Amino acid sequence: MKKNILIILFFNSFFLFNAQENKFYSDAFQTLDNMLTDKQQYSFKEGVYSVENAYYQGKYDTIQLNNKIKFLKHFCNLLLNNRKLSYSEKDETKVNKYAAIYTVLCQATPVIVDQDTLRYKPFTYDFEDVFGHKELSNLFVSKLLETQKGNCNSMPYLYKILAEEMGVDANLALAPNHVYIKHNIKSLGWYNTELTSGIFPIDAWLSASGYIHLDAIKNGVFMKALNNKESLALLLVDLANAYNRSFPDNDGSFSLKCAEKAIQIHPYLANALILQAETHTKQFKKLMKEQNTKDIQLTLSNPKAKELFDLMNKEYTHIHKIGYRSMPEEMYLDWLVSLKTERLKYEDKRLLK
Repeated sequence: MKKNILIILFFNSFFLFNAQENKFYSDAFQTLDNMLTDKQQYSFKEGVYSVENAYYQGKYDTIQLNNKIKFLKHFCNLLLNNRKLSYSEKDETKVNKYAAIYTVLCQATPVIVDQDTLRYKPFTYDFEDVFGHKELSNLFVSKLLETQKGNCNSMPYLYKILAEEMGVDANLALAPNHVYIKHNIKSLGWYNTELTSGIFPIDAWLSASGYIHLDAIKNGVFMKALNNKESLALLLVDLANAYNRSFPDNDGSFSLKCAEKAIQIHPYLANALILQAETHTKQFKKLMKEQNTKDIQLTLSNPKAKELFDLMNKEYTHIHKIGYRSMPEEMYLDWLVSLKTERLKYEDKRLLK
């Protein structure tokens, strides 16, 4: 009898523990959903924090992170007070803030401390585990702030956070496997800011990847300036990916909830559409495993499996139809490096005047 009680207590505590783990993800989803439905004040920083905190299961040091962001904001303000761009359009204040953030993130800067001049080291691209395959947190803003090394996920996210802390907007934009910044200013219109290499590339660099179909541009899959709610939709996909990393044997319901909400906000958000299709594929494979067969036709005799199979094929067809093309990881890295090796070819000359 005593042994049975101990077993019951063990399983109760086990399920409570897992419920507590899942609660962090549920809370993060609710935070993002509240901002998307205007029930909570929008903050990209709080959205990023909610995703990373869920992955760390509530052990996220927001105080330390906020202190680091405050330092970077203070540094930006020092630059604003001690230099002036040769720019005189009506949006001069905004453009000066963009320039300050870019300098802090991408350029070595002399800093006078008492009688000494120190050289502030900028953030740099980390070529180690670029896609977070070994450890998902390598994509996080918290990791970037801790090490000053990041990637095309964390660096534009931090830029957007700093911009909003400085009271200006910043638009995320997508390319194959990639996130960058788009700005619209009075003198030039739209221009790109590429933080991984610290330059301002023309759109030709993006199309040079060979994986941006014209339909993808037309449909806003790639190269579209995401608004704030669409950026939060991107965070919903990040949240689902973190959940899948934390709970690899989940039933897919949380991922689908995130994907469906993200698609509702941005119908052509490829990351969300792929998450949805891959989750349905995972559910289909699970049914095959339950039936102990590798025969797809045998599995399709199950009405639920047939429904899933038809759905995921429809979803993959749609993803291809809107212009999305998958870019091999090695080719992506070569494409990324091309910005430095062919800088003169791809740099936006309008910003050098």
